Amino acid sequence: MDRVVAALAGQQDELTTLLAGLDGAGWSTPTPRCPGWDVADVVLHMVQSHEMAIASATGSGFAGVVARLTAGAWPAATVDASVALMVANGRGLPPAELLDRWTSGAARLVELLDGMNLSTRVQWVTGELSARSMATTRLAEVWIHSGDIADAVGVRLPPTESLREIARLAWRTLPYAFARAGRTLTGPVAFRLTSPGGDAWDFVPDEPATTTITGPATDLCAVAAQRAGAAATSLRGEGPDAQAVLELVRTYA
Repeated sequence: MDRVVAALAGQQDELTTLLAGLDGAGWSTPTPRCPGWDVADVVLHMVQSHEMAIASATGSGFAGVVARLTAGAWPAATVDASVALMVANGRGLPPAELLDRWTSGAARLVELLDGMNLSTRVQWVTGELSARSMATTRLAEVWIHSGDIADAVGVRLPPTESLREIARLAWRTLPYAFARAGRTLTGPVAFRLTSPGGDAWDFVPDEPATTTITGPATDLCAVAAQRAGAAATSLRGEGPDAQAVLELVRTYA
């Protein structure tokens, strides 16, 4: 199994274990990092996102799936508005049904990704991208929302080696993040990070870097996920784009 797909499978398993241990009150717990949503809403959002990814991986009507989930509001609505509509339209399922849809969808997505050429171009919200990038994006989102749920219910999830793929996604999509913000990188950027186990994770461009970000990979991923501000972490930057990189880095593709 490809390492990105294996990381996604492991991250999904971690979330499934967390959810399986929740009672009714746990599913109804508000999630401060997702204002207005409780745990059930966050899980529903991931179920719906996985349904979109499955449609992309199978080439079976991605636009139709999104239109169904948003009751026809997409693509006129913004991405954030579409996500909110999806959750509002699907809210109210019993926890047992939500958990079943999550586990079956998670297994199906891994099965599909494991059986396809990950360089295949597939449809996603932002346009076409490789199946590998979509898999990494799904990994990042599951990791982010697993943390949101764990924080809400008072469970600590230790960081894992899957963060390597998330950090690499954040590094690789920096030009896209800058373009979305209407800004331009001065030059290539390097990430020199420390893994949860203490190893060096270096993401370096082919040309000499003009800006370098250093620090714990856990911190970098939290900042890229918009779950922490760079100033509150141990991340450090040198070079003309250091401040902008720490402001704009994201985990989307």
